[in-house]
Amino acid sequence: NCITACIQATQAGADEALMLDPQGFVATCNSTHFFIVRKGEVWTSSGDYCLGGITRANIIRICRENEIPVYEKNFSLTDVYGADEAFVTGTFAGVVPATEVDGRILTKGRGPMVERLQGLYKAMIERDVV
Repeated sequence: NCITACIQATQAGADEALMLDPQGFVATCNSTHFFIVRKGEVWTSSGDYCLGGITRANIIRICRENEIPVYEKNFSLTDVYGADEAFVTGTFAGVVPATEVDGRILTKGRGPMVERLQGLYKAMIERDVV
């Protein structure tokens, strides 16, 4: 299903496809993990219908260590459309803003939470490399 979603996303001119769980909640993307930011809170899926992700887990940990409210919960596409920011995480890309979902522009570029998380993630990597 992820390969089919990737093909369909590419045909639609998108970089990724949002994958929904059997109840219609946002689960993940076809090749990355998806997060939204609403009123200073970071939300990601419950994790029930996505593969475990190292970068996803690191971002959740970084949020908790830096007193950024983070929730693993069920949320809908309506929640996504009303988000202040969105981003994806992945091994190769780290933390990348998602500026548009289903033709709806969320941000014109990197929002303040994404910028903060990118900096915290980079600092974590630099500590680990040392």
